[in-house]
Amino acid sequence: MRDLAAMGARAGELLKQRGEKIVVAETSAGGLISASLLAVPGASAYYVGGAITYSARAIRGLVDLSLKDLREQGIRSSSEPYAQLLANAIRAKHGAITWALAETGAAGPQGNPYGDPAGHSCIAICGPLDRVMTLRTGVDDRVANMWAFAQASLAFLVQALEEAPS
Repeated sequence: MRDLAAMGARAGELLKQRGEKIVVAETSAGGLISASLLAVPGASAYYVGGAITYSARAIRGLVDLSLKDLREQGIRSSSEPYAQLLANAIRAKHGAITWALAETGAAGPQGNPYGDPAGHSCIAICGPLDRVMTLRTGVDDRVANMWAFAQASLAFLVQALEEAPS
């Protein structure tokens, strides 16, 4: 947790310096991203809220997205387009927030129903910079993948915060 806490602290420091706030939606990281951001004293200055959108029911209830509707549009979960849509949806749900981060994937030990192997995650950021990436760890260890997804998400966020115009 030390690396995640340090990364969460760095992201929080950057958000505070910029006077900006963030909201998070995560699936396979299971709350580790939010926990890392919240582990910093004074996190309420930048962290608005988050959702663990692990199931279709949670996705519909927490961010008003229907996986069935998305599939009909050709968007599948655990994909870059879905991660970007999820980031935009959680941001819209929380109002005038500067940043949103979304993570979706397959922690393991098996892959997901969409054909992605264990260790697959898509991460999206929306805000002054919109970015998306795919991570494949190549391992089927569920807990190791959860930590890797959270670490990659936080590193991606820090990079975006450092590169975004103020």
